[in-house]
Amino acid sequence: MVAERRQLSRRNFSYYMLVMDESTGKLIGHLSDISTGGFKVESNHMLPANIDFRLRIEQTGEISQKSYLVFDARAMWCQKDPYDPTMYNVGFKIVDMSPADYDIFVKMFNVYGTKEASHHKNNSDYIWG
Repeated sequence: MVAERRQLSRRNFSYYMLVMDESTGKLIGHLSDISTGGFKVESNHMLPANIDFRLRIEQTGEISQKSYLVFDARAMWCQKDPYDPTMYNVGFKIVDMSPADYDIFVKMFNVYGTKEASHHKNNSDYIWG
């Protein structure tokens, strides 16, 4: 089953893009890794796993006319960053996103994703869903 879940390629995210909690307006963190089914966020906050969030990703308008995406995602796991003990890495799975926004999300993956995510990091076993 793990092999099935690893079929989605992951890429390190090379662009500083903020992720906000749409419900509260609070900053969750910024994208650090992306796949077509989910993403990893570097955060100052520990987030509970298996909880759905209404998220907003701010955009610069370079790949879309929209300045942000709003969608539902589930926090699948949360771990302390192995290199910075003040940070947390949170893996999210996309739960609900409009087809138009998903097209933009895939463009983000293709444009800003730099290469396959490295597997030497502490989060090599994360899954998106």
